[in-house]
Amino acid sequence: MAIRTRFAPSPTGFLHIGGLRTALFSWLYARRHSGVFVLRVEDTDLERSTPEAVQQILDGLEWAGLVQDEGPFFQTKRFDRYKDVIEELLAGGKAYRCYCSKEELEKMRAEQIARGEKPRYDGLWRERTDSLPGVASVVRFKNPLAGEVVVDDVVHGRVVFQNSELDDLIIARSDGTPTYNFCVVVDDMDMQITHVIRGDDHLNNTPRQLNMLLALGQRPPVYAHLPMILGPDGAKLSKRHGAVSVLQYRDEGFLPEAILNYLVRLGWSHGDQEFFSIEEMIRLFDIADVNKSASAFNLEKLTWLNQQHMMRAPAARLVPVLRWHLEREGIQAADESQLEQVVVSQRERAKTVREMALNSVFFFRAPVAYDEKAVRKHVTAEVLGPLAEASNRLSQLAEWSAPAIHAFISGFAAEKGISLGKLAQPIRLAVCGGTVSPPIDATLAILGKTEALSRLTRALAVWSA
Repeated sequence: MAIRTRFAPSPTGFLHIGGLRTALFSWLYARRHSGVFVLRVEDTDLERSTPEAVQQILDGLEWAGLVQDEGPFFQTKRFDRYKDVIEELLAGGKAYRCYCSKEELEKMRAEQIARGEKPRYDGLWRERTDSLPGVASVVRFKNPLAGEVVVDDVVHGRVVFQNSELDDLIIARSDGTPTYNFCVVVDDMDMQITHVIRGDDHLNNTPRQLNMLLALGQRPPVYAHLPMILGPDGAKLSKRHGAVSVLQYRDEGFLPEAILNYLVRLGWSHGDQEFFSIEEMIRLFDIADVNKSASAFNLEKLTWLNQQHMMRAPAARLVPVLRWHLEREGIQAADESQLEQVVVSQRERAKTVREMALNSVFFFRAPVAYDEKAVRKHVTAEVLGPLAEASNRLSQLAEWSAPAIHAFISGFAAEKGISLGKLAQPIRLAVCGGTVSPPIDATLAILGKTEALSRLTRALAVWSA
């Protein structure tokens, strides 16, 4: 049987790091086994689900490259199917209508608590065949009263639940809408899901879902419940730790392959290897190797890994990402070759592509002012003359390339008896506005002859006034 996994987010909020890791593990397992990765949107919480959240989930998965093979399927589009299965369970005596009022249930709960018992539905309507005309009923699943439910979880091992601890779950509300746990069962059955990979906060739902699948004559899927991701302080991951929208990491300049590389190591490992390409992850990942202990999220480690991916990626891979970040700064950069040169010259100096973009604005936008402190330090009377002469002779340079520019500046400095730095820093100030840039030869080459000389001329005019 072909492997079929699914990622089933609820659109009641943004797609965050924990959800993306679940999607990643499901996607990787399907890819490794040449299987099918299904995307299902569990939007039955009509009050909290929003179209904006749905779009954010879809955009986040697309940005990360975790493209589904089937879907997205929406539970709200499948209500007729759920209704048919509920009728099937009712007809087979595996579900029943319950007419208990809210007040009756609250009284039942209070009495159980007073007796020191676990509050649960006591099965009042379980064997009744009558009804209360004019009263809307819920539908409850007839959970087995005795025995146990065994979940052979790939991550947690054998987990046993007693049926006596599970009450008769509501599978349809009084308005006829199906409930979450029931919809999940029907979806996994209809979509022929073979492996359910999800967070271990769902582990307590599993025995109920298993019993419903068995009642429907289905072979349950293999379950793998992933450990939680905690903050560095051991507390539940929150916004202050990094539990923000996946798209916020995009906006901050992280590469999706770096995010996925980091997430795959939260709970899974392959020896001491830290850096993984997508292809390596697909080839090596196995859900059976996931550790059941919780993992701690570390933004510094993620940032380091992002820089590693920036350093190792082909420059052309970073060009569209850099362009996107520059556009967010109001800069339209169309020259592919120039952008690639910027990437090569700047990626060692930045940890994210956004940082690279911010550091590179001067390549595309001439300075309107100069660092005053740096001007006082580097633009002295003794250097203005040589700087003007260097500018003039640079205009006569036949070949405008980093090696040719380097040879000229080095030779000119030696000819004038001044250090290379004393000449390079004023030139850098003139073309960048500040004292931080790639090597001056590379900087001038990337700017291009016309632009570089124009900036030098303007700076000399300002400083000589």
